[in-house]
Amino acid sequence: MGYPSYLSVRLKAVAELVSDGRCLADIGTDHAYIPIWLVKSGRISEAIAADVNRGPLQRALEHIRDNGLEDRIKLRLSDGFLALKPGEADSAVLAGMGGGLMIRILKEGARVVEHLEECILQPQSEIEKVRAFLLEEGFLFLKEDMVEEDGKYYPMMKVKPPIREHREKKKPETPWSEAELRYGKLLLENRNPVLREFLEREISIRKQILSRLESGNSFRIAERRREVEAELDCAEKGLNYYAVQRDYTGD
Repeated sequence: MGYPSYLSVRLKAVAELVSDGRCLADIGTDHAYIPIWLVKSGRISEAIAADVNRGPLQRALEHIRDNGLEDRIKLRLSDGFLALKPGEADSAVLAGMGGGLMIRILKEGARVVEHLEECILQPQSEIEKVRAFLLEEGFLFLKEDMVEEDGKYYPMMKVKPPIREHREKKKPETPWSEAELRYGKLLLENRNPVLREFLEREISIRKQILSRLESGNSFRIAERRREVEAELDCAEKGLNYYAVQRDYTGD
């Protein structure tokens, strides 16, 4: 079955990270587009669409009714996971929200999160901070993806919460580098083509900025130049992952 016309490129990519057969909790559901598509396409059989505001829940209810899914998708007025019970869902989507808010929701909803098999996360900001938090808390990175839509780039990730019987925080054996935290280790290792476009754009932009800063001599300009040079260096280190192409032919 094809995607409904209302599912954007970003939301399609997020939905595709949800494993088949899950009971989904869509946190910050807004229009409930993701659970509606997943249920209608047969990927999942039921879902909880949760939002902290009544307005989005009303819109979600209208869309759910239009698709005849009132018995399959339940609405929940909830600040993050707070109105959910442990075990009600085994998969969760948090998409389209700031990274700081996402971290707060995961922390405050820990008693529910620790029962999940997977979390699909698409932070709109502070992505490096989100990755660092997940690693510190012992989440396992299963998959990362990145898409471009209308000139904007959207990274996203599927992670597995730490086993609740072993809540001690386990850091990865090899710490992630700055480039891996900023751009996504799995995206870099898999040479994601959209990330490559993003890195090439970032490098070009930073070089243009440095060119404009060349003539300035003030302390503020010097500080800004150092910041941009550090950003450029990190982006170039990311692009280095693409320098050696894998040989799939065996020649």
